[in-house]
Amino acid sequence: MSDRLATNNLEAFWMPFTANRQYKKAPRLLVSAEGMHYTAADGRRILDGTSGLWCVNAGHCRPRIVEAVRKQVGELDFAGTFQLGHPKAFECAAKLVSIAPPGFDHVFFTNSGSESVETALKIALAYHRVKGNASKVRLIGRERGYHGVNFGGTSVGGIPSNRKMFGTLLTGVDHIRHTHDLARNAYTRGEPEHGAELADDLERLVALHDASTIAAVIVEPVACSTGVLVPPKGYLKRLAAICAKHDILLIFDEVITAFGRLGTPFGADYFDVSPDIITTAKGVTNGTIPMGAVFVKGKVHDAFMGGPDDVIELFHGYTYSGHPVACAAAIATLETLEEEGLLTRAAELAAYWEEGVHSLKGLPHVIDLRNIGLIGAVEFDPIPDAPGKRAHARFIEAFNQGLLVRATGDIIALSPPLIIDKRQIDQLFDIFSRVLKTAN
Repeated sequence: MSDRLATNNLEAFWMPFTANRQYKKAPRLLVSAEGMHYTAADGRRILDGTSGLWCVNAGHCRPRIVEAVRKQVGELDFAGTFQLGHPKAFECAAKLVSIAPPGFDHVFFTNSGSESVETALKIALAYHRVKGNASKVRLIGRERGYHGVNFGGTSVGGIPSNRKMFGTLLTGVDHIRHTHDLARNAYTRGEPEHGAELADDLERLVALHDASTIAAVIVEPVACSTGVLVPPKGYLKRLAAICAKHDILLIFDEVITAFGRLGTPFGADYFDVSPDIITTAKGVTNGTIPMGAVFVKGKVHDAFMGGPDDVIELFHGYTYSGHPVACAAAIATLETLEEEGLLTRAAELAAYWEEGVHSLKGLPHVIDLRNIGLIGAVEFDPIPDAPGKRAHARFIEAFNQGLLVRATGDIIALSPPLIIDKRQIDQLFDIFSRVLKTAN
């Protein structure tokens, strides 16, 4: 550990989603960042293969964003948005809806993906109530889905380790089947050919619970946090059609897939599917300041606007909804993404990226490779009685060799900043292939 960090008390910080005791025996500390790289405490440059945590889409410490934050802090550090407002919040909302899929004319600001999901679920429940369908109270998630860590998001989420410690969670929640099918779809490039029929599992739940009780279905267009599960061709369109048939709101959780990750502004654009609500966060401010935004269609927003003008339409929100500094960061981020063509750049790099991902086929313990847009995944056969250990060991070794990747279960996920170039793609896969060839 460097002298500048030698006095840090690592024990004081209870780290999230971390094996704390293991980490603190051999900490991996990052002290600065620029462009495509972090700098570690020992001075090594680390190629960022995960956009921080799926969020730094425009690369690190971009001058326009840094300056916007610096200026805003000195001009207006805080102003609430309960019965008040400030110009940046309205400017930010207008810029966001200008790049949103058709029909998404309003945004509700939050501070994270977890809060965006909670907001979307509450809006869905409230929407059916104000429409006179108060029996529509059930929420449907998907197995292996990740929707944050608050009670609503954990309830509709489908990752067992995220759920098992926290009791019964919300009642009235059910799950459709996940789409992961190694037997039919291993080593697929892009969207798998097999599995569109898995969307019909929603009909099973409609038959079980009755459509009159189901308020919303929430899915990630690409289930990234659970290991990059790419939807089969036609699956999302089929799911949307079933939702429309039964007057069930469809929520796309685009905390990861929004803002250019797939080569389109939103995942809804990529798959040509129009949900009713879209949740976002992460890339909206390039990871600089915590922020989320929930996009809703006009029919959802307008359903709340029928009462007296002086009555609050939705009793929901956060102290920091539309925080001035977050809005300034988001505006500068959107300007950077648009000016540099980063909302669509992943489409230009997708084929080259795909070749890099699939160049790893045949390396030790690799049982599947997946890719879409500028996202990739490497799945390993698990070590008996030690789930996740193989991927975690490769994550650590990659870091030691100058590459940051993301371990999730027995899968390594890759999602570099959208500014990556072909030379850096080659470097990323050169490092990672060495890791796979030499790892135990």
